[in-house]
Amino acid sequence: MSKTKQSTVYIESRRITGIRDAKIYGHFLEHFHRQIYGGIIDPESPLSNEKGFRLDVIHTLKDIQPAVIRWPGGCFVSAYHWKDGIGIKREPAFDKAWRVEESNIFGTDEYMEFCKLTGSEPYICTNAGSGTQEEMSDWVEYCNQRSEGKWAKLRIENGHPEPFNVKYWSIGNENYGSWEIGAKSLKEWGRYVKEAAKMMKRVDPNIELLAPSISELDWNQNLLLEAGDFLDWISIHHYWDQLWQDNKLSSYETCMAYTLQIQDKITKTRNILGALGYIGKIRIAFDEWNLRGWHHPNIDSGTKDYLLARDKNDINSSYTMADAVFSACFLNSCLRNCDVVGMANFAPTVNTRGAIYTYKKGIILRTTYFVFELYTKYMGDTVIDTWLQKKESFTVTLEGKQIDVPVFDVIATKDSRQNGLSVAIINRHPDKTSELNLEGPDFIDYSSAVMYSISGASKDSFNDIKNPSNVKIKKTSIQFSIKDKKTVEVLPHSVNILVFSTT
Repeated sequence: MSKTKQSTVYIESRRITGIRDAKIYGHFLEHFHRQIYGGIIDPESPLSNEKGFRLDVIHTLKDIQPAVIRWPGGCFVSAYHWKDGIGIKREPAFDKAWRVEESNIFGTDEYMEFCKLTGSEPYICTNAGSGTQEEMSDWVEYCNQRSEGKWAKLRIENGHPEPFNVKYWSIGNENYGSWEIGAKSLKEWGRYVKEAAKMMKRVDPNIELLAPSISELDWNQNLLLEAGDFLDWISIHHYWDQLWQDNKLSSYETCMAYTLQIQDKITKTRNILGALGYIGKIRIAFDEWNLRGWHHPNIDSGTKDYLLARDKNDINSSYTMADAVFSACFLNSCLRNCDVVGMANFAPTVNTRGAIYTYKKGIILRTTYFVFELYTKYMGDTVIDTWLQKKESFTVTLEGKQIDVPVFDVIATKDSRQNGLSVAIINRHPDKTSELNLEGPDFIDYSSAVMYSISGASKDSFNDIKNPSNVKIKKTSIQFSIKDKKTVEVLPHSVNILVFSTT
């Protein structure tokens, strides 16, 4: 295997750039295709508990410590009425977003149980499409009021005497978009959010509110001037390989060019918050993100092919090392911007484009799952200044333009609870092993390290039912012969966490 030239990264551990919030490792679930039914809940499966939850999914999710899980949408929520999903008697409803029947078997109470089982904080996205501000505030009452009001009393009657104490609430989903049920104009949106926020915070002043936005000055200016004083977060979304109509996946190389666009969304939103005086007051939640957009073509057609096509989302060969490397680059961007990015939600958690795939006899862990395992287990909470002094690159053609893609994406952290240093090292190159020199004041203290790596035989490696372990985490112990010089060899198309410890 050929090599690129050496790159050098400098890690200045004495300069802290921020403390990361564990919510950047969050996840997302929507009532779409097999995410809920046949995904996290399957009452007929022998792998489920007495309440119908798939225990293999629960246990595997717990292992990657999802700090927060967003639900129930997504586009689904803009025609969803939460009161249909509580109580003993539940009637099915036609889901106008995805044009299927929603059984309402999985509702608020079941979601709270799921969060409890996985050790995650709940984050509820409300209906700002066909719903009303009063309906949103009633939902807060059902979840958070101890006993005051008919909705809190109904929760108690439904078997939950203690409030759920849901802290995070989003006013709507993508209501700026023409595809969303109940889309709002620029001027409508700011006023709508303000009135919803007033009612919700009067039920519980301690909740934190999010409002969806786009990286556009006019939209944000109107939203923040109207409702900024009520908001704690701005929510942004993006899928780079947009496969809504055509499931023709981008090549590995194209996906590497997409990694250079991640920062743009964050920078634009940060600058708008700064221009309007909200830096330090409102944080960014990148609460829907994935490399691959969900495939749901012909949603407005009069034929049934719009349903059958969704099965293409569950072709496991779609989820290669490109997905893993992109996802790691995304998390590195969140870490670099941890002063303003406090939450991110990988979309979705299970099936569709998720990190976990379920089938009758078990689960498959896709390449992206292992990225979350590496970062939640081995990266610390204190982000330190890291920059590439000498960097190599390779060229990718994107939309007719030549793009220079740096081989490495590197970020370093320390852990406030213990000594040591963790360095996330991503080699984007499709087929060349690369050497990375690590320099900085800390390295004289370390004579060894452990490298945890995700790679594959090729850039297109994936896991499926027949070959569930093509891609997995490998552990390598490294000894350094020269105390103040640390050089590591990094495999192509790989994600690595290099852990230094003085103990």
